[in-house]
Amino acid sequence: MRDVLSQIMRWWEAGETFGLATVVNTFRSAPRPPGAAMAVLGDDVVGSVSGGCVEGAVFELAREVTEHGRPVLQRYGVSDDDAFSVGLTCGGIIDVLVEPVSRETFPELGRIAASVRDREPVAVATVMSAPGRPGARRVVWEGESSGSLGVPRLDDAVDDDARGMLAQGLTGVRRYGPEGERRLDDLPVFVHSFAPPPRMLVFGAIDFAAAVARIGKFLGYHVVVCDARPVFATAKRFPEADEVIVKWPHDYLSTAHVDERTVICVLTHDPKFDVPLLEVALRTRAGYVGAMGSRRTHDDRMARLREAGLTEHELSRLRSPIGLDLGARTPEETAVSIAAELIRLRWGGTGLALTDTSGRIHASDHPAEEKR
Repeated sequence: MRDVLSQIMRWWEAGETFGLATVVNTFRSAPRPPGAAMAVLGDDVVGSVSGGCVEGAVFELAREVTEHGRPVLQRYGVSDDDAFSVGLTCGGIIDVLVEPVSRETFPELGRIAASVRDREPVAVATVMSAPGRPGARRVVWEGESSGSLGVPRLDDAVDDDARGMLAQGLTGVRRYGPEGERRLDDLPVFVHSFAPPPRMLVFGAIDFAAAVARIGKFLGYHVVVCDARPVFATAKRFPEADEVIVKWPHDYLSTAHVDERTVICVLTHDPKFDVPLLEVALRTRAGYVGAMGSRRTHDDRMARLREAGLTEHELSRLRSPIGLDLGARTPEETAVSIAAELIRLRWGGTGLALTDTSGRIHASDHPAEEKR
């Protein structure tokens, strides 16, 4: 919904009622993940739920929902090419929840938009179907909640799960019993997490860092570039970065916020910078620590890190030389190889050309999908 939020806020603030379609579940090779959204007001459309396969059908359903005022959960599956039926040509399946939205039906939307803008974590939990009350909604922040799914015990269970999902940046379906029981799975609730974007910390204000910052921003990271040399670490040289820090890298990292979603890219390949930095980086909670350099540089770096007292377990976390083997030469190509490694590690891909593999393209469904 981030992609459509600015437009639907204009409609919401103007007092309009519009249809909001959200992908809540995916199976096999679905084109868009849970959380993808499309909004419809009259003939105006913003966003996408399938990249084009079923947009026409969802558009009509959203207009119907706006008219009758009742949420609808609709499944779209494989299309029949001979009958030209509505479906997904990719062979996937998506569940789409279509709801009427207005100031009256969704009074918390204004505050949700403010939280997203201010990078305050917030999750929206919506009952998808019976035995609950379809369309019932609860909004969960770190320290408070608003709205109700109909049963206090269900509200409490969803609050706990939603805050856990926020901490991991996960969006997906959770199932409960009608009274919030965790041992039953009759009542599906879609939890849409709006967590702050993950952080990419790029160390070394060089041309490779500029390319990595650009692709990191493209992938949705909050990008920080850090270097101790003020002549190189400037906003003008790194316009795509959210922050440019002039400080010794290890000093900055020692006080920076780092969690499991944080990516650390060490591009200095200079021992006086990268060894003290990696001493700190490999002892953080960062989900990815990569360092650029040749094989010889890597071997020398590992020896220095062992002398500094790092354990073999800590050293095993280091991705070096950084990136996938794509034959990259230029800064831009190197940035692509680093991005490819991040994507592979996140989703568990092989890193091979798809034409050289067989079976399903996506190894598993969305990681947040019904993990119960």
